[in-house]
Amino acid sequence: MNRDVPSDANAHGGETVDFAARFAGSETFRTLFREGMDLVEETASYLDGPGRAESRGLSRAASLIYATESMRLTTRLMQLASWLLLQRAVNEGEMTQEQAGLEKTKVRIEDRSGERDGPGWDEVPVTLRDLVDRSRRLQDRIRRLDDAIYADEEEKEKKARESAPNPVADQLGLLAHAFGRSD
Repeated sequence: MNRDVPSDANAHGGETVDFAARFAGSETFRTLFREGMDLVEETASYLDGPGRAESRGLSRAASLIYATESMRLTTRLMQLASWLLLQRAVNEGEMTQEQAGLEKTKVRIEDRSGERDGPGWDEVPVTLRDLVDRSRRLQDRIRRLDDAIYADEEEKEKKARESAPNPVADQLGLLAHAFGRSD
């Protein structure tokens, strides 16, 4: 039985349980965090060592793909690591979920993937292709978690913006009324 999910619906006095936030503080999140950080280290070791040697013997097309994909990979992993570190800071009480929500706007976890079936892709070292695939799977998991954690918050902000008074429109309305125009 999962200890993070109450077995009784009334365990919280009838309040709604924020499962996404509870998940983010769970052992499952800690496992995801370690997996992400391990992937960052593994990628750095590969690109600085064996990957560098493997890339030297590639054709021009494969070399270009290798360079492009390794840049995308490192960028993706740095963004994912940033997101994981923000969420860990929330979990450890170093910042609030709202503060993390503001900071996470600087973190991009959407997919900007390239083609993986063009000329030269088959020549790209298997290890790099594996790292790219694993980073994309991690990205998908984090994107789903991010959506679950911040979806309600983003919806509240959207509604607040929509219902907020528009001072420019108010002033234009007053001017139109003053000059006898009604639209």
